[in-house]
Amino acid sequence: MDLSRFPRRRYTQGATPLEPMPNFSRALGGPEIWVKRDDMLGLAPGGNKTRKLEFLVADALEKGADTLVTCGAPQSNHCRITLSAAVKEGLKCRFVIEERVAGSFSEQASGNHFMYRLMGVESIEVVPAGTDMGAAMQRVADALKAEGRRGYIIPGGGSNALGGLGYVACAQELQQQWFEQGLRFDRVVVGSGSSGTHGGLVAGFLGNHIDVPLLGIGVSREPADQDPLVHREAQAVCDLLGLGITVPREAVVTRGGYWQPKYSVPNARMVEAVQLLARTEAIMLDPVYTGKVMAGMIDLIRRGEIGAKERVLFLHTGGATSLNAYEDILLGRVAVTAP
Repeated sequence: MDLSRFPRRRYTQGATPLEPMPNFSRALGGPEIWVKRDDMLGLAPGGNKTRKLEFLVADALEKGADTLVTCGAPQSNHCRITLSAAVKEGLKCRFVIEERVAGSFSEQASGNHFMYRLMGVESIEVVPAGTDMGAAMQRVADALKAEGRRGYIIPGGGSNALGGLGYVACAQELQQQWFEQGLRFDRVVVGSGSSGTHGGLVAGFLGNHIDVPLLGIGVSREPADQDPLVHREAQAVCDLLGLGITVPREAVVTRGGYWQPKYSVPNARMVEAVQLLARTEAIMLDPVYTGKVMAGMIDLIRRGEIGAKERVLFLHTGGATSLNAYEDILLGRVAVTAP
């Protein structure tokens, strides 16, 4: 698939590493677990949103935007990385933050919120759970227009067809790394939230004929709600690329049950996963996304759904900046009641 016809800004030099995790694998009694270090992508510090923003910010610049407008929850990694891209490009940036859990937004918070302030976000509007975020961002863009400025709206998570091209590019990068390193994986595990990363990978795997099962672990929804979102995203990316294919329903597989009690609210499995990877491989997960995804993968291994003889690749999508905001929970100073 030729991505060169789409404008793109490059924020990362070279491919992100593929690393084996022998200590972690041993602690679980198998399988052979590897990690794709997309937490090492560019933009302060990186994560999966960086790949999407390479295409989205290029489009914003081509359209003459002077301000990026985006949305997320408190401690949003996507907002942080969008702001970082804006700083790199000499643009302003405004956020609409959805307080999905009442009382979770704090002006004094550390983690990503500290980074927002340090990098100079222009404004943050906090809205209650259930707000129409598209309409809220449009109001911000309209206010900018009234000031004689030009805003560019980036959807939550950078998840639309254009942003999804970032993970088509990742699929191509993986395919090349596997060839060069003589690796073959039995499955790839990825977090599944706003759907851009998962859907982009589905499209990239199909378009590049990568015959490796892709398993998404939900961070905010159960499969009945998540699978259709991912399927629509994958189809939109395929359509944008002009592949002329219909994405099979069976190409989208997710598991639920690991994100409860609510999005971004800690549970005991997440705490174990974050601690275990930190103490076996010195790799940091985050409490909202990768910690819960890894908790799901650990449970599937322990239950035998992922076999002890498999070689599994975990896609690390970043997010460690938010760890400081959950310090008491992750160090056991505050008990977590949810399993």
